[in-house]
Amino acid sequence: MGGRQIEYPFAVSLLFRQIARFVAQKIASDPELRTKTAKAARYAVEEAKQIAREEDRPRAAGRAVRRALNKLRVDR
Repeated sequence: MGGRQIEYPFAVSLLFRQIARFVAQKIASDPELRTKTAKAARYAVEEAKQIAREEDRPRAAGRAVRRALNKLRVDR
C-alpha cells in the first residue's frame, strides 16, 4: 500500500474533537439545553466532591455511577 496512513489513536482523537465541537455548538445555540447542561455539570461536581471525601473512593465512584444510572432509568 502506498501513501501515508493515519494512525488509529490520532484518528480517534480527531473524531472525538469533532464530536465535542458539534456538541458544544448545539449546547451554545439552545438556551434550554444550556440550562440542563449547567445543572448536569453542577451535579457532576457535587458527586466528584462526595467521592473525594470518601475513604473508599472506588466504592464511592461505583455508587455514584449506580445512582446516575438509576436516575436515567427513572427519568424516562
